[in-house]
Amino acid sequence: MSPAPERLFIGGEWVEPADGHYEVVDPATEEVVGLAPEASRAQVYEAAAAAKAAFPAWSRTRPEERAAILDRTADIIQRDFPAHAEIARRESGATASTARGLQVGVGIARFRRYGRGALEPVEEAIAPQINEAGPMGKAGVLGALAVRQPVGVVTCITSYNNPWANPAGKIAPALAMGNTVVVKPAPQDPLSVLRMAAALAEAGVPPGVVNVVTGSGAEAGEAAVDSRDVDMVSFTGSTAVGQRIAEVCGRGMKRQLMELGGKGAALVLEDADLGSAVAGIGTTFSFYSGQICTAPTRVLAHRSRYEELIGALAAYANALTVGDPADRATVVGPVISAAHRDRVEAYVELGRKEGARVVTGGARPAHLDRGFYVAPTLLADCTPDMRVVREEIFGPVVVVVPFDDEEEGVALANDSDYGLIDYVWSGDVARAFRIARRLRAGGVGVNTVGRNMEAPFGGFGKSGVGRDVGSYALHAYSETQAIVWPG
Repeated sequence: MSPAPERLFIGGEWVEPADGHYEVVDPATEEVVGLAPEASRAQVYEAAAAAKAAFPAWSRTRPEERAAILDRTADIIQRDFPAHAEIARRESGATASTARGLQVGVGIARFRRYGRGALEPVEEAIAPQINEAGPMGKAGVLGALAVRQPVGVVTCITSYNNPWANPAGKIAPALAMGNTVVVKPAPQDPLSVLRMAAALAEAGVPPGVVNVVTGSGAEAGEAAVDSRDVDMVSFTGSTAVGQRIAEVCGRGMKRQLMELGGKGAALVLEDADLGSAVAGIGTTFSFYSGQICTAPTRVLAHRSRYEELIGALAAYANALTVGDPADRATVVGPVISAAHRDRVEAYVELGRKEGARVVTGGARPAHLDRGFYVAPTLLADCTPDMRVVREEIFGPVVVVVPFDDEEEGVALANDSDYGLIDYVWSGDVARAFRIARRLRAGGVGVNTVGRNMEAPFGGFGKSGVGRDVGSYALHAYSETQAIVWPG
């Protein structure tokens, strides 16, 4: 039976798309999962206008009311958890455990976190200032407050690698601060975001506060950025697209939050615990097939441990089960699309031509006759100038470059256009922290790829603009206003 066509969510209503529908395809089976709506440019502008009209009332709602709606949203998503996890797995190609825990589960946690966040103080007292008499007035004491105010209408453009956690991480803090939103999901997996919108509507979000527009091409996203009713754009995706969005935002002085590409350096020092390092670096293979900007894809190995590390990484990659994400034994599922599989394979071939040694992988898994699979691939004997070392591949591909001393290792790590998250493995934690402070990256993991979900997240260089996660997200979706008065 064919899936029912989906509709857009604009101004509190489910609206038929002006330009029909397009197919959402399961990357593992190549079967059609659903029919997503194709929004016209005019419909995107309608969504932005609805968000603008809803902003004055929503921005003045009591924080407790916003918190209650976000909490109810989390409860409603939790109620339908199995169905949400199933659709997330099918449209994104994530393994069943990833879809449950790191997609839907994290999405729920973020709505709960920003339910609490809505109640965080938005006023900060500034120390009084004593002014002598002069051109600005009589002598006196001036008090001041710094007050965080909502920005206005926020366009949230989300990535395909996590259709629950990424949208929730934008929508929830934006609403908690009193903003209204227009959400444009990635074209590959928009069905989860439409279900999120349904949960928000059921939870009592007023009409126009949340709007969702989808599309298979660039038109809907472009309209969501260039609309005159939009005050801010929050984008997660490639650096190339982020640069184009930034150009449009610059013309309108729109605020931006950009979480872009990465080429995470993993420094493995001579005193590192290789078991820990291999397990961490191996997440490039095992977590969502390397389609994650924070992956430690660029391994910088001290020459004394180089061959040992390569052997251990190859053994790790070869032990991973590649296959159907619905199978609980599967660790490595497909990449998102045939086009992306071809792109990743082209990079592996480029690495060969550049002189890299393909230690393992480099070909499609022979036992899978359908789906967009790439075998975990390890490229050794790489040099810093190779494109496979410098460019984001966004797949289960790890490159390894040797270094001889700490200074060279730090220099190689910083020799990148990107700077999202780097990693340091060393048996000397004090040394690792000292090196971490020298790395030009928004985050550094010391002997771990784990994340503290209250720590600021964002990048240096071409990895983005701004910081979110935890309370930092509330700051990102707000403007700071100064109020001054005579004491």
